[in-house]
Amino acid sequence: MKIEQFVFADGSSYNPFSFSPQLIFVFGSRELIEKNGIIMELTRLYPDATFSGCSTAGEIVNQSVRDNTLVITGIQFSNTFVRSSVVQLEQAGFSSMEAGRQLVSRLPAEGLKHIFVLSDGLAVNGTDLVRGIQESIAEEVTLTGGLAGDGAHFSRTVIIEPDGSIASGSVAAIGFYGALEIGFGSRGGWDSFGLDRLVTRSSENILYEIDGQPALDLYKSFLGDKATSLPASGLLFPLSMRDSEDRAPVVRTILGINEEEKSLTFAGDIPEGSFVRLMKANNDRLINGAEEAAHAASDGLRSKPEFALLVSCVGRKLVLKQMVEEEVECVSDVLDAPVMTGFYSYGELAPFSRNSQCELHNQTMTITTFSE
Repeated sequence: MKIEQFVFADGSSYNPFSFSPQLIFVFGSRELIEKNGIIMELTRLYPDATFSGCSTAGEIVNQSVRDNTLVITGIQFSNTFVRSSVVQLEQAGFSSMEAGRQLVSRLPAEGLKHIFVLSDGLAVNGTDLVRGIQESIAEEVTLTGGLAGDGAHFSRTVIIEPDGSIASGSVAAIGFYGALEIGFGSRGGWDSFGLDRLVTRSSENILYEIDGQPALDLYKSFLGDKATSLPASGLLFPLSMRDSEDRAPVVRTILGINEEEKSLTFAGDIPEGSFVRLMKANNDRLINGAEEAAHAASDGLRSKPEFALLVSCVGRKLVLKQMVEEEVECVSDVLDAPVMTGFYSYGELAPFSRNSQCELHNQTMTITTFSE
């Protein structure tokens, strides 16, 4: 596996890759992706390459975290090939589940080992997207990915489609085939507090009532002065949600609010009858969570990872502030310093463990490792 990486900032220059990459990852600020011609130039230089990338709430390049840059990584595999698919959510009838099904139907099934998915971060129900993919793939195929970000603006997100096109309202998948060993791990580090509260009215990912009270009003009462900064301040106080006694809780973060309906919109489902609790974090627990994710991603692998994709939540970045690079550094230390790239997201896609199915998470550090 050959890997080269460079960081592009507005006004800077770059050197082309020394080889012809099969796969090019691009993670960066929406403004640079949409207004700079570098991606168009890359498609001209490497017409046979497959692209994967999105807008972010921060970019990861090896042991550092950047803002307002493009992190561009080219990979040439030795014994692996990739295929891609893309779906516009409008083409799927605005059904995120159907988008997931269509993504898989457009990938060759024979020899498929892993799927990495990137989605628009605002126009999708991540729970349904994952459900549609999971029901369409073989049991041995693994799935990871993330939802595009837009800083703390929640205005517009874009992905870079496999042909290098830039699109909003789109979902793309990269399928990996061949002699490739994949590892993955996802952990949080947030602590829940207060009482379990019953979801008394919801519709998919929109929460209307908790304990019979308007969800937005109750949530604002938790936040106090920080309520004036919603939805951005919601990143600091996610909800822990469990929909049955035998399932591990998942974390849900607010993507939007509706003052008229007094509702909260999340990246994934909040089913009626489920229980939610407010969550908070401290820096040490978040960094330890990233380290645990790295151990999970490397445990049981036959060879050292050569490349790692990191998808961490924007909420973690806002809490950690100037310490944010520590969670990336500890991942690098555990994985023994492979080449790393990734981004801060509006949602993370990964299984909890090797024996479980992929789910949508919020507020986690999610890692996918690759080695040939």
